[in-house]
Amino acid sequence: MRMGHGYDVHRLTAGRPLILGGVHVPYDRGLDGHSDADVLTHAVMDALLGAAALGDIGHLFPDSDDAFLNISSLVLLSRVRDALANAGYRVVNIDATLIAQAPKVGPYRRQMQENLAAALAIGPGCVNVKATTEEHLGFTGDGSGMSAHAVALIEHI
Repeated sequence: MRMGHGYDVHRLTAGRPLILGGVHVPYDRGLDGHSDADVLTHAVMDALLGAAALGDIGHLFPDSDDAFLNISSLVLLSRVRDALANAGYRVVNIDATLIAQAPKVGPYRRQMQENLAAALAIGPGCVNVKATTEEHLGFTGDGSGMSAHAVALIEHI
């Protein structure tokens, strides 16, 4: 068994859809980034890559490569799953926390968990997604960005 931690952050900006855990969440702004900027899925990917000592998403999917421009982060997560399998690992479980003052994501949480689980080829009960605010403190609290943390457990197969 191996454990990894992932962290990601993106600025909120007008003119982009807000994608979290592969779900389009209605909001007046989206996250800025080269891909779909899904901060939650990015944290999960980095946790998995860290657990397997396979680098990070910037190494695997550089923002200088137009092949990843506006790509769904769930597609990238599936590629991370494949990289883990090629290294002899499978995902046991994921626990992730989204940090954002707004919008409320409770109504979308189950779909986020199902999307992440499907991309990882594990049961939805093996993925937990939580959300919290920072009580109006910092860049997440003032609404200028969002961040996410994730912990992943993998096992050698």
